[in-house]
Amino acid sequence: MSRAYLGLGTNMGDRLDYLNKACDLLEQNENVLSLKKSNLYETKAWGYTDQADFLNMCVEIETSLDPYDLLSICQDIENKLNRVRVIRWGPRTIDVDVLFYDDIVS
Repeated sequence: MSRAYLGLGTNMGDRLDYLNKACDLLEQNENVLSLKKSNLYETKAWGYTDQADFLNMCVEIETSLDPYDLLSICQDIENKLNRVRVIRWGPRTIDVDVLFYDDIVS
């Protein structure tokens, strides 16, 4: 099993609900074991700043997925939670990023 860390963020609608739903969808995958969840953090937007503040968290997981399959799962979660990419760094229902995957640099 590999260890990975995911960053989750949202600044639209019920932000806490989107984070919870993303974690639930992640945990429903048989190839992912959720180990730890960080506290929640509220941050200002950057890049495109004319938008609401973000609610963020990190999740530590173990997975049998390779990095690209894990990224695909993260993007699938974003799609299921209606993530739309209209403005670069713009508002989003959910963002699920692979921050670290073992010691791979990509």
